[in-house]
Amino acid sequence: MKNYVNIKHIKNLNNDGLRGIAFYKQELDILQERLQEIAGDNTAREVQEKVDHFQNQLLIHENYLNELKHDIHANDEAIEAELLITGALISENVAAEHTRIHERYLNEEKIFNELRHEFNRFAADWM
Repeated sequence: MKNYVNIKHIKNLNNDGLRGIAFYKQELDILQERLQEIAGDNTAREVQEKVDHFQNQLLIHENYLNELKHDIHANDEAIEAELLITGALISENVAAEHTRIHERYLNEEKIFNELRHEFNRFAADWM
């Protein structure tokens, strides 16, 4: 017999994750605009190297956020499919997948915030 988990908490975390991803994507746009401004105003080699570094990091984060968004939607679809069968509970496998996705989101949030702080220190020196 399978064990089941109540989904209310999981759905709330998935929705929070999707809102967080939307927020971080807006932040990426803002950081990209500031980076372009810095690159346009400063042609020194050391600045251009940091600009390249940050452009690469922003692209990596954008791709990862897109992947996380896709995975959250896939998890929501798995939840919905199981709800059609059980009514209010999901299998431990779907719950475990949610946990892995949520941990990835929390890790991305931490890394993104570290990058933003690093970028802000760089921008303060060159704006």
